[in-house]
Amino acid sequence: MGVSGQMDPLDFLTNEELLLFLRRKKTEISCIEQPHAFLTQLRDHDLMTEKVFEKVKGMRTREQKQKGVYNVLDRLEKEMPQCVHQFWRCVFKHHILQLYPTLQLLRNSLLDGTFEFYENCLDVETQTEKGEGKEEKGKKKKNTRKRTKDDRSGEDSDDPGPSSASTPTRKKTAKKPSFSTPVKKGEKAEMWLWPIYKTQLPVNCGDKEGTLYRDKLPKGEKCILSQGHWFTPSAFEKFGGKERCKNWKVSIRCRNTPLKKLIEENHLQCPPMERRKRKCAPKSMKVLFPVISPESSSTDSETSTSDEESDAEDFEEQRGRGGGTEFRGRVEDEEEEEEEEMTDLSVFQAPSLPVTCVSLTGTLYKDRFASGSRGKCIRTEESWFTPEEFVKQEPTLTDGHWRKDILCHGKTLNFLLKKEILRIHSLLCECVKCSDQPEDLMAQKNDDVCYVCHSVGDLVCCDECPRAFHSYCHLPAVDEDSPGEWICTFCVLRTSQQWRDSSSMTEQEAFNAPVSQYRLHCHYLLLCVYKEDTQRVFVEDPRQTVSRYSQFISQPMWLDRIKLKLESDEYQTVEAFVSDFQLIFSNCSRFNRDNEFGQMGARLKEMFEKEFQKIFTIQ
Repeated sequence: MGVSGQMDPLDFLTNEELLLFLRRKKTEISCIEQPHAFLTQLRDHDLMTEKVFEKVKGMRTREQKQKGVYNVLDRLEKEMPQCVHQFWRCVFKHHILQLYPTLQLLRNSLLDGTFEFYENCLDVETQTEKGEGKEEKGKKKKNTRKRTKDDRSGEDSDDPGPSSASTPTRKKTAKKPSFSTPVKKGEKAEMWLWPIYKTQLPVNCGDKEGTLYRDKLPKGEKCILSQGHWFTPSAFEKFGGKERCKNWKVSIRCRNTPLKKLIEENHLQCPPMERRKRKCAPKSMKVLFPVISPESSSTDSETSTSDEESDAEDFEEQRGRGGGTEFRGRVEDEEEEEEEEMTDLSVFQAPSLPVTCVSLTGTLYKDRFASGSRGKCIRTEESWFTPEEFVKQEPTLTDGHWRKDILCHGKTLNFLLKKEILRIHSLLCECVKCSDQPEDLMAQKNDDVCYVCHSVGDLVCCDECPRAFHSYCHLPAVDEDSPGEWICTFCVLRTSQQWRDSSSMTEQEAFNAPVSQYRLHCHYLLLCVYKEDTQRVFVEDPRQTVSRYSQFISQPMWLDRIKLKLESDEYQTVEAFVSDFQLIFSNCSRFNRDNEFGQMGARLKEMFEKEFQKIFTIQ
């Protein structure tokens, strides 16, 4: 039983339908991050044995855990089909959904009818041809990403697994199982007539989704459940960012159909309304909201609702096929005024743009943007986010919207969309940024260029942070064939400092420390300088590239030489290591003085000293 004693929506589905859903979603579920709580839930509900639980728990690499979870689900489907109802109730518990957004999306797709679209599968021959076409297309990419575990999971294998290439993004079958419905063959039933939605309806307003409980609506109670909170229709309208509409019957929709239509057709009962006295509206308001007769109210309202915004409509509007309405006229006028104030668009022409959301800061990469929910295009120090995910990181926003709450040079992302600086992809787009394939989603979690040299190529991706490196750029160099997860020097140092004694030391104590005990710190400092030297001025021997350099500088030093000396164990103390950096900076100052390269060396010296003080915890 569900909320308020209502029947669980899963009770309307047969064992066969739920088994089919499990079969289609096994791979997707097996790719969830940190599956420990998920597996514990299955064990505690006797859906897997203690022996299997301990076996999967002991798996160390992410690939092994994914295969382990997949095998658990596969065994459940084939050996315990009678428990499929219990399985879905178990994983759809609130505390599990809070931990795993993937399961929340699966629950939504199961109950809102979108699973019917997913069931359509292509025949095997068509899938193979399509897969080969995608592989050939992928071979043309110059910037290839290399992740050790991805490469291994991509090898040919007869065993089913989470990275199976036989699972296409969209599937179609000649024979389509459907939810039980009284509608005869050839007739089309609206989803609100399906038995599964007898007591509840999936609704959305703006970018927020929720569940409408039908029996609560006519009582005037809080009847919409979204993200663990109950809302009245008016409050849900505000939660979805549509408070300017001030007409929840129009702004709240069930599968693109406004609730007003369902109420007029007696599929929903409307709560009793109290009439309020209205003040005389200004002339401009009368133009926007003219007085209409009851006979024409239905037609006019439907016309206005047809122009409500959605991702699909925004895509069409950006291509010039969308149109404004009187209902949206006031909002668009305000946006036009905002656009007119901005005369210089040159600040938005860079490939990456600084963005903020209240206290959050990040960098938006335009070539990664697809829509609010697709394409991880905003990078912070910790991770890559879609615009929607980025807004959710801000703790002070409870009803934030990525269009209005993310700012770039003082302008909203909605402004950038209007100016076509950002372009929303079609809902049918099949590019890598819009793909829901596990390998494509995994690839979006890391940078597309080397963190050190800022160039593309075969990259090794850190499993703890967004950074990616050429194997030869990282220190120490990465063995690409090494098994298991890989963590970069930046993350290793951060983790080690969390466990290390937090007591500080003097600068002289740091200088006297042996390099053998602080090799990690030396690698970190050298990587930082490599990264900041974006023009690679200090990387190679200056005598080979700068004329008359030897006439002024008797002891040249460069980064590649420091790297070679460090890897050859020529440094005994940290002081000897640091002195070679100081030699680079002093040589630069002496030779270049105050020109562009002299200023660059001064900035590099300041950064180096700051990082040195930080990682050695100098008093």
